[in-house]
Parts: sequence; C-alpha cells; structure tokens
Amino acid sequence: MLILPLIHKMFKYRILLIFWGLCGVIHAQKDSSRTKIETIIGSSRDNPELKGTQIVSKMDSLLHPQLRIGGYISTYYAHYDDDTENNNFVQFPTLAPRKDQFSLNMALISLEYNSADVRGKITLHYGDIPESSWPATFNLIQEANGGFKIVKKLWFDAGFFKTHIGLGSFQPRENVTSSMSIPDFYDPYYLSGAKLTFLASPKLSLQASIFNGYNEYVDNNKNKAFGFSANYNANNHISFTYNFLTCDETPDAIKTKHQLFYNNFYATFIYSRFTLGLDLNFGIQQHSLKSDSTKNAMMYAGTLVAKYLVHKKLGIYARLEDFQDPEGILSSAVPIGDYIRGTTIGMEFNPYRTVGLSAEWRILESDHLIFRQGNTMLNQRNEFIVCLDLWF
Repeated sequence: MLILPLIHKMFKYRILLIFWGLCGVIHAQKDSSRTKIETIIGSSRDNPELKGTQIVSKMDSLLHPQLRIGGYISTYYAHYDDDTENNNFVQFPTLAPRKDQFSLNMALISLEYNSADVRGKITLHYGDIPESSWPATFNLIQEANGGFKIVKKLWFDAGFFKTHIGLGSFQPRENVTSSMSIPDFYDPYYLSGAKLTFLASPKLSLQASIFNGYNEYVDNNKNKAFGFSANYNANNHISFTYNFLTCDETPDAIKTKHQLFYNNFYATFIYSRFTLGLDLNFGIQQHSLKSDSTKNAMMYAGTLVAKYLVHKKLGIYARLEDFQDPEGILSSAVPIGDYIRGTTIGMEFNPYRTVGLSAEWRILESDHLIFRQGNTMLNQRNEFIVCLDLWF
C-alpha cells in the first residue's frame, strides 16, 4: 500500500523538475547572441492600436527562429436602448453584442513561428465575437496559415487569414474605440486563400492575393476573389495603406453576375500623445441598381478617429463614422436606407502596458427605422460600453 503514494510523490516531483528545466531553457534562449536554437517568447507587446490589419512587413533580418506564445482576453458590459434581435444579440453584432450583462468578447490563444525562411501562425478564439460573426464551420479558428520565403524579400503564405482590409479590427485592443464602426462592420473579417508579399523596402510592402470569397472560409460558388494591397510607412509616425478586392458572390445557379470592386484606403498618424486615423471605402457592384438591374450600384463609407493621452496612462478619444449603401451592396440584410452615421466619445485607462480599461458612449442614426424599442421603431440608438482588455 506504500507503493502508490511513493509513485505519486515521484511523479509530482518529476513534473516540477520538467517545468523547472523548461523555464531554464526558455531563459537561456533569450540571449540569441549565444545560441542558434529557437527562442520562445511571450508575445505581449506594446499597445497595438491601429495596427491590427496592416500587411505583414517584417524584413528578412531574423537571425534565429522564434516561437511566440500569446493570449488575449476581452470582457465587457454593454447597455443599448434598443431591443436585442436574433440570438439575443443587438443590431450590428460583433463587439459587445449582448445587452445588460457581463460577457466575453474573446478569449484567444496564439502560436506564431518565424524564421529567416519559414513562418506560420495559429490563433484560436472563443466568445461572443466568433459566435456572432464567424461561420459555423471553422468557428474556433481566427487564423491558421503558413508561409515560406521564395527569394529574398518575396514570401508566399496560404491558409486562413485575419483581414488586412480596413483601419478597424474585430479585436478591441487593436482599435482606439471599444466598439466597431459600421464601415468596419461591413468589411471582411476573415479570408481563406493565398498571398504573395513583396517587401520592397523597409517602408514599402506590396501584396497580391487570391481568396475563396468576401468574408468566406468555405467557398460558396466557383468564383474566386482577387486582391492587391500596398502599405507605405513614410516614417515612424505616418503610414498609408491601400487595399483592393474584387469578387462575385452570386450563386452559380444565377446567370446575372454581380462583380464587386471594393477599394479601401486608410492612413494613420501617431506622434507623442496624439493618434489619428482616417479610413475611406468605395465600392461598385455590377447589375445591382434597384431601379435598373442592368446598371451598377455604388457605396461609400468613411471613419475618422482620434485619441489624445491626457496622462501617460489615461487617454480620451472620439470617432465619426458614415456608411452610405442605398442599393444594399453590403447591407442588404438590414434596410438602413441611404445611410447610417455614428458619433463616439470615450476614455481608456492603461494601468499596465498590456491592460486597457475603456468606457464609451456612441449614438447611431440611420435613414430608416431599424432599431426596435418594444412596439416602437426608431432610427437611432444609444450605446454604453465598458471593456477590459488584457493580453500576454
């Protein structure tokens, strides 16, 4: 009878020794000048605001392989003065979609491997964001892709990607605001396909891509989406990005096609205590004018966001947004009319480098009566969101 407790005790100490040894290996690998084996790094980084959708622009200068392990938690409490819709989510659900309750935007864990010639990333997530906005198939996968260097400065990557289109992101830590603007809501969140990325210089990155479709993991027809992107970092403070995507999501059984040509441009200015972002979208789709289906339809959108640090740990921010899609190119599921506009103000407290606590108010106004309060339909709603983000 004494054998089992002895075995249990030996096993417990063995686990402790293995963990201690692993910690020692990780600590020893941090000095890359003395080792050529992989470095394991906790992936916590400085505030990634306005950088969530930029093209990957790492130059071929990595001397030793790196494996980054990271996690992210975003929790919130939100109040809306309109009623919830399907699945107990409010209208335009992505960030903070549940009303009058504490909930979880996202719990995320990621592995990212980088070397001079090979790279890959796996990101899994769970919470209200994947439940409200991700497909049923591959619902837990936010990113899963791998790539290799073809020649110097030219990379090929394939798999599932987080979107590179738009200034805003579905991860609150990558936004100035806790909520997602309406233009960002209608941008694609995820794409499946392949990319060629050319790192022309430390300032300029170019990318050509092919995907299954607009906001698709599993293809819904025989067509493919094609894209082009360019990112220019003028200096450490100013960045410009242009994204183009063309696709046709018309079912194969329908003869009349609806080719979409989607253009996105955004610029960021980050200097000292001030952050400014401008995002502009223009789309044109064939055979989509409601009054004459032989003609093309157009949509426009714009977002302006600014933040100022009144203290090194406290910032105030504001956002203006405008989305015009009268023909329902992207917004056919919600009859917004000619436009929907919003104004947001808020503040964020950063007690530590990788922690953000924000509180904000937003008012949305639509051309149509799309917000329901009991038996009454309104054209506007007020939102109040408190959000805590922590990543490591």
